[in-house]
This record gives sequence, C-alpha cells and structure tokens, in this order.
Amino acid sequence: MSDFFAGIDKIPFKGPDSDDPLAYRFYEPARIVLGKPMAEQLRIAVAYWHSFAWPGSDPFGGPTFERPWFDGGMEAARLKAEVAFEMFSILGTPFYTFHDRDVAPEGRSLAESSRNVREIADVFAKKQEETGVKLLWGTANLFSNRRYMAGAATNPDPDVFAYAAAQVKDAIDVTHRLGGANYVLWGGREGYETLLNTDMKAELDHAGRFLAMVVDYKHRIGFPGAILIEPKPQEPTKHQYDYDVATVFSFLKRFGLEAEVKVNIEVGHAVLAGHSFEHEIATAAALGIFGSVDANRNDYQSGWDTDQFPNNAPEMALAVYCILKAGGFTTGGFNFDSKLRRQSLDPRDLIAAHVGGVDICARALLSAAAMVEDGGLEKALAARYAGWESPEARAMLTSDLETIAARVDREGLEPQPRSGRQEMLENWVNRFV
Repeated sequence: MSDFFAGIDKIPFKGPDSDDPLAYRFYEPARIVLGKPMAEQLRIAVAYWHSFAWPGSDPFGGPTFERPWFDGGMEAARLKAEVAFEMFSILGTPFYTFHDRDVAPEGRSLAESSRNVREIADVFAKKQEETGVKLLWGTANLFSNRRYMAGAATNPDPDVFAYAAAQVKDAIDVTHRLGGANYVLWGGREGYETLLNTDMKAELDHAGRFLAMVVDYKHRIGFPGAILIEPKPQEPTKHQYDYDVATVFSFLKRFGLEAEVKVNIEVGHAVLAGHSFEHEIATAAALGIFGSVDANRNDYQSGWDTDQFPNNAPEMALAVYCILKAGGFTTGGFNFDSKLRRQSLDPRDLIAAHVGGVDICARALLSAAAMVEDGGLEKALAARYAGWESPEARAMLTSDLETIAARVDREGLEPQPRSGRQEMLENWVNRFV
C-alpha cells in the first residue's frame, strides 16, 4: 500500500441529507433500479489517463500536479498502478479504462514499449484478482507521439500506418488478456489541418481498411468484447473524420462494418459537434450502434474540450433516460473521462471529484428510472404518432408517389397542424429531476 491517499477511507453511502463531501448521497451499488443493481445499470469506470497520467498542464502553462510516480520509469509505473487500484477500492467503482501509454513509459522501440505495457498488465491482472475491479476497455494512444502528427491510420506515410497497426495489435492483446469488455479507437489526429495537402479519399479508404483489420483480429484471437469508435469533431485536428455519431455510422456503412463496431459517446465531444449528449445517444440507439459513454462536461463558454467532471443532474437524467430506453448497457458503461482543474492539487480533490461525478450519475439514473416507470413521455409519443398505426398510413411506406397522390385527391386530404406540446413535456420532465 502507498500512502498517497493516507487518511481517506472507503467512501460510504450516507444518503441525500449528508453533507459529507467524501460520502455518496445517491450511489448505492446494490440498490435495485428497474430490475438491476445500480452498479450494473451504471457500470462506472475511472479513466487512468486523466486521474493518474495528466500533469495539470494547459497550452499556456506547464504541469501543476506533483505526483510521486511522474518521470520515474517502470518503478514509478508500478507505484502508479498501486495508487490507481487503491483509489478504485476507496471509491468502490467496478471498472477502469486506460491507454497503453498511460500505464507504462514509451521505450526506444515498439518492442520495448509493448514489453513495458505487458509488465504493468501483470500488475493489473494481480490487482484485478485482489480487488474484483474489472477493465471496461483499453485503447492505444495514437496521437501523442510526434510520429502521429499527421494521423495514424490516415497518415500519408505507410510506415506510420504499419507502426500504428502493430501498436493497436499489442493493445488489443493486453485488453483481451485482462478481460476487457470493449476495445476503443479514438481518432484524435485522424483528419486534416488543411485540404491543401490532404488526399481525403485515400485517407478514408486507409482508415476503413485499418478498422476492418482491427475487427478481423478481434475475431481471430476470440476477443469477446465490442470494438468502439469515439466520435469527436475537432481538437487536436482541425477536422476529424469521426465527427459525430451519424458521421461514424456513414463511415461504418461504407465499409460494411455497421454490425461489427459501435460507438463510445462523450459529453464534451457531443457539445463540440453542436449536439446534446442525449442527441448522440438517441442517434446511436436509432442506428443500432450504441455501445458506451464517457461521462464529463464542457465549459459552455470555452471552445475546446475541457473534460470537467459531470455535475448537472437534469442534463444527465435525459441522457440516462435515452440509455434506458435503448435497453441499457451491455458491454459498455459510464467512463469518467474527466480531469481535475489545474488548481485542484490534493489527493482529496481527486477522490471528491469522482464521488460527486458518481453521485450525479446515480441521481440521474433514479430520475430517469422514475420517468420510465411513469411512462409519460412514451404515452405522449404514442399519441403524437398514433396516426401511423392506421392501415392507410402503414400502406404508404410500401407504396409509391402516384398511388399516394391519388389517395390525397380522392379523399380530399387537408391535414391541419397539431401541437407538439413541448412546454408541457418539459414541465413533465422537471417533475422528476
């Protein structure tokens, strides 16, 4: 045991009236919500990179965090793993997530880097067995090293494509070995800065082939988890090819992968794309590619991805409602892709941030479950679309323009507008949040 979280005990549940900042007010893992324990409905995970690898830097200033595992090679990486699992145990969260370069230092070659990751994976495997914490998903960092400045799968240099493929193979192997429920690809630099030096068709073709190889390798090794793409419209690249859920679905359809790959949706990325979180979830559900989510929020006054911890229960409630209506999570869950503010320096801040974020998700789940049980939105939707239940309406969907036009003329149809009742429905939602 390290002493990084000295004096901080396992987080208890104390109920809504508690004023203890290190206690859960709404998160009760064993509480049954819509037939499942709350822990299984939410499947909460802690992100390794923001919690243990991010140094507190920004474009205008260097690191503000001083962690004992920074810049210490493999010995420091082992300490970081020790501290990480201590935090998972303190929080009582059932899952974690990581990039390969978060957990171990990059070596002088891919072989050395992969060997470093495998050594830490040995530590993870032991810690998972000791604590019961599981891996929600793993991924490869294909954006930080300067070799990826022009992309990985979309890089104009075929050797970079090859290097990225080998790195992803190794990351999938480690994820599979640790029992990961998913494998994620985030194309942070799969896009372009300017069309002046970009062959978009070639880059999209290469990205499609790369993803097909990932899917093929998953089946070849018997990895049972889902392959997920995480959409984001920009940052760090000016324009990224996985702009939003609809764009990703179009990409998957083009390469025949829509039955093989799902999406991991992040709040902040949805906002950057001009959408709400629930819009992206509902879109993914409608298209059959909903997989998992990253829980965070953006500062609405800032034009970049601020990755703050979620703290808006009403907004989150609508997102969870969409998840529940889509059937809930299978392999996915709520991953806290969230980071402390640069001035939040203490270990206690790291714990408190996660406690608050977990509680927001739990509170949102309770609100969303109450909405589902009441059924008010479903009744309103059924009433609004009831006309489509008639034989004439259903027949139109297999008919043609001439036949439909003849019916309009024959019956003298003159449809009149009907109220959408938006304000009434918004008032109804506010009864639960």
